[in-house]
Amino acid sequence: MARRDRHPQVTAAQAQEVDDSRAAALVQRLLAVGIDGKGPFDGAVAVASRARAGHPSTESAVHEVVRRHTRLVAASGFATGVGGLVTLPVALPANVAGFYVLATRAVAAVAELRGYDTSRPEVRSAVLLTLVGADATDVLKSAGLPRLDIGGRLASLATRRWSPAVLMLLNKGVGFRLLARVGTGGLVRAGSRAVPVLGGAVGAGADALMLRRIAKHAEHALPPVAGGGVDGDPDRS
Repeated sequence: MARRDRHPQVTAAQAQEVDDSRAAALVQRLLAVGIDGKGPFDGAVAVASRARAGHPSTESAVHEVVRRHTRLVAASGFATGVGGLVTLPVALPANVAGFYVLATRAVAAVAELRGYDTSRPEVRSAVLLTLVGADATDVLKSAGLPRLDIGGRLASLATRRWSPAVLMLLNKGVGFRLLARVGTGGLVRAGSRAVPVLGGAVGAGADALMLRRIAKHAEHALPPVAGGGVDGDPDRS
């Protein structure tokens, strides 16, 4: 009699369901913690308010937000790398998640400073899209919105109204791409972090560089709001 397989194969549908769940959980964490804040971790509105109070112009406040978060992710990257291979299996996933939470807050604070309301679902989706850089074009197309790809700027997404179904597709697309980066880019970064201390320096530098790239993209994609209005009717597609 053939022995039953105690570990039946996972079907494609089941695997897709798991991927959907992981992507949704990641996006929810970025929105709930990175934008809204949780406990002692201030949200984007509070960060933007402090920066605005301490600087004479909007753009100087924007630059302060970027500088502060660059320092934060560098410190987080160094703390993850100094343990070497002993702590790597546990620390790297936490560092990656922590990096994107900080990057989300930095972009959302920049958006707030420039006149966007980060409580609006459209703005929140635009913030998430800045995290994937050039992949934002593909995410927009997958949601049926190629017309929004105008020079890489996401202001048209953030200042119009879209149906919840469209925004859900956008957010899910971001979640999938970030998870893919954790699986591929994480392995590359793991190799350089395998040596204690040296790994910390590499981790700090890599995270700081990535944060600056995301911030630069956000500053280009989300220019100051003119008039502060929200245009158009909800998309019915």
